[in-house]
This record gives sequence, structure tokens and C-alpha cells, in this order.
Amino acid sequence: MSPVTSLIQSVDWVAVAPPTITAVVALVVLVADLFVPAARKPLLGWAATGGLVLAGLSLLPLLGGDRRTFCLPGHPDACSYVADPFTLVIQFLVLGGALLTALLSLDTIKDHDLPAGEYWFLLLSSAAGAALLPASRDLATLVVALEVASLPAFALVGLRRGDRLSSEAALKFFLSSVAATAVMLLGVSFVYAATRSLYLSRVAHALTDLPDARLATLASAGVALTLVGFAFKTAAAPFHFWVPDTYVGAPLPIAGYLSVVGKAVGFSGLILVTVQGFPAYADVWGPALAVLAALTMTVGNVAALRQDPRREHSAVRLLAWSSVGQAGYLLVPLAAAGYTHRPAHAIGATVAYALMYAAVNLGAFAVAALVARTRPANRITDYRGLYARRPLVALAMGFFLLCLAGLPPGIIGLFAKVTVFSAAVDAGLAWLAVVMAVNVVIALYYYLQWTAVLFRGAEEPTAAPAGPRPPAPRIPAPLATAIALATVLGLALSGAPQLVLRFASGALL
Repeated sequence: MSPVTSLIQSVDWVAVAPPTITAVVALVVLVADLFVPAARKPLLGWAATGGLVLAGLSLLPLLGGDRRTFCLPGHPDACSYVADPFTLVIQFLVLGGALLTALLSLDTIKDHDLPAGEYWFLLLSSAAGAALLPASRDLATLVVALEVASLPAFALVGLRRGDRLSSEAALKFFLSSVAATAVMLLGVSFVYAATRSLYLSRVAHALTDLPDARLATLASAGVALTLVGFAFKTAAAPFHFWVPDTYVGAPLPIAGYLSVVGKAVGFSGLILVTVQGFPAYADVWGPALAVLAALTMTVGNVAALRQDPRREHSAVRLLAWSSVGQAGYLLVPLAAAGYTHRPAHAIGATVAYALMYAAVNLGAFAVAALVARTRPANRITDYRGLYARRPLVALAMGFFLLCLAGLPPGIIGLFAKVTVFSAAVDAGLAWLAVVMAVNVVIALYYYLQWTAVLFRGAEEPTAAPAGPRPPAPRIPAPLATAIALATVLGLALSGAPQLVLRFASGALL
């Protein structure tokens, strides 16, 4: 057998179905856009939504298994794609988040006259890259998946042509992301030079026994630089500066998408490179992530606390800073993984928290998108009297904010925070647990302040017109569906918080 023949690999198409279906539907939508008349462009949105549903259903045949493909012949441990429980959970989060984003986008595209074909192609392409990343088990595939998820997001942020805020947000997002990617690629090249492999399993083995002190120094630098790249993707401080302006300038569904799916991409990549690729350097990345977690949650919550409710776009800015603070909580179990002998168990707390955060944060962005239809400035004060106008929507928004705060009836938020707190305590990071407790108290203030605004009486105009108040405009069906789905998922998780504990106690990797 020739050397060329020995490199031929078989492909498990069932295992790679979720990202493949998403990518294929993206191409179909882009080509169909050339032939569909303007009056029928909404069909592209429904086709994209259907494609995401189909991609989500393709996860079902993979349940209960550990399928591998793109493996080196004769080396089943060296694979580029692995569909294990960790992969399936993150892919469910990514595809579910993309589906809710699609429902939010159906009316946004029409209201803001966005190019439908380009929008759906970019959204599906980004979702395909995000679904590929948690299954990637070599550094090259990780980097490619990360860029496939990120590059379309730059264009989506700047898709509102002629909008200064949108253009500035896209440029800032692009330039800062490119710089972080360059740093990460430099780190990956250092790791490859030191270990002579890109497969995470082989990198982990090689890092335990480097034959030369110079190679150990090179590997340490590579590990640090690689972490910097992924820290940017997770919006960890001090790499968070792009978040507020990007969220304000982007269409609201895309801001919600970045806050959930973008974070899932960054955290899944960070989990893989630390726990699976660099366990030998836990004494390097464990303390580094602990410091990043403390700094991130403090910066995010303090900045959210300082938001002026009367400032334009203050609602989106508060959600942006809140997402930075939540990223700090998500980093806590990852830091704890560097201090324990069972790091795969510690990351369960991060995954469980991410599932809770994804559902309720996208729900909050869905309500923000609804309010923005009649109040484009989207100030926090614009939510005053929402209960009087739309009681069910106000109750849903209050529930989402209480989940993020970790207060009843948002039981799932409380359990998720307790799970993350326990991970820090069990790892001996008492100081980090104290910092987290202080930040949770800080966050309570601005979450409860916003919740109280929902139920206050609306300010009456100075010259109120006589007669009955006109009814509130009808909520578009896709937007109502997105809010309802997020609420149902949050209530279901709050009704069964043991699901969080099960994720936190089980080894997903």
C-alpha cells in the first residue's frame, strides 16, 4: 500500500451531520436568493429556520454514542472530529440559539430593509462554524471553526448599510478580533513547534515530557498566547472592550446571537485547549483563568451598575455589560479545573450555567427587540409601564432578569450560580468564591432596578388625548414564538434544577 493510500480517511456522515446540514442550507439559501423575487424573500427566512430545525434533529441519532471521524489510520485516539456528550450539548446550545435568533430576525430584516439572502447566508455560515468547533479535536480545525464562526459575524454586525453606529461596531469588532486571532495563531504555531503535533490528545502527551528546556519555554509561551485568543472570544476582561459598542451597533437579534452563541464558541474552544490539550500546564492556565474570572465579573458588573437608564440604547448596553459579568461566572469552573485532579468534571458547571444563560439571555434580547419596534432608542426607562401595556411580556422579562440575578422564581439561575460557586470552593479557590459572591450582590441591584421599572406606572403625557387608550400593536408571530420558547425553557429548567446538578457532576469529556 502506498503512503498516499494510507492517508485516505473514512467519513462518518451521521457524526458530521449538524454542521454539514447547516452549511448546505446556507449555500442553498444564498443561491435561491438569486432567483426568488423580492415579494417572496421572506421564504428564505423560513427555509433557514427549517434548516436549523433539521440540523438540531440530526443530533438525535448521535445520543448515547461517542463517534469519531477524520482519524489517522491506525490511531483511533488522534481524530479531528469527535461527537461525544460535550460536543452534543454545545451543538444543541448553538443550534438552539441560532434558531431563536432566526425567529427574532424574520421581522427585523423586513423592518430595517436588510438584504435577506446575505443575512441568512451569514447567520447559517456562522452557526455552522460554531457547531463544528466543539467537535474539533485538533488545533488546526479549532482555528478554522473559530474563524468560520467569527468572520460572518463581522458582516452581520455591519449589515445595516448607511448606519454609522453599525459601521463603527463592525470595524471595531473586526480589528480587535483579527488582532486576537493573530496572537492565537502565533501561540498555536509555538505549541506545534514544541510538540510536532496538532491533535489535542498528542499535544497533551507531548507536553508532559518535553526533552529540552527551550522547548518547554516555547510551549509555555504558546499556551499563554493561545489562551489570549480564546479570552477575546469569551469577552473576558481586559479583552472585552469591543462588546458594548458592537452590541449597540448590531441588529438586536445579532447582538443576542453574539452574547450566547459567540460565548459558546469561545468557551467550548477554551475548554478543549485547556482540559484536553494543555492539562500538563494547569499550573499556568489555572491561576491565569482565576484572575481573568475575577477581573471579568467585576468589570462587567460595575460597568452595568453605572448605566444611565435615560441614555439612548441603555437597555442593550446594560445587557452587554451584564454578558461580560456573566462571562466571569462562566470562567470560574474553568479556573477550578486547573486545581483539581478531575478537570473534566469541573467543566460541567460551566456547561450547565451556559445552558441557563443562553435561554434567558436570548429571551431578554427578544423582549428588547419587541420594545425597540415602538421605542427605537431602547432606553431602560422605555420599559416603564410595560406590565400595563403587555402583561405577559413584562412577566417574561421579569423572569429572565431574575434568572440572570439568581433569584426566585428564577430557580435555575440560583442553582446555576450555586453550582459554579461550589466548583470554586471545592477547588480551594476561596478568594474567587468571595469575589463571585460580592459580584452577585452588585448584580442584584441593576437587575432588580430594571425589573421594578417594568411594573411601574407609565408616565402620562402632559396633554393626554381624550378617550380610551389605543391598543398596543400586535406582536409578530415569530417574535412572540421566540419569547414563548425562551420562557418555557427557563420555566422547565427552573422546575427541574437537578438537570443543572447532573451536568455539573458528570464528566462530559
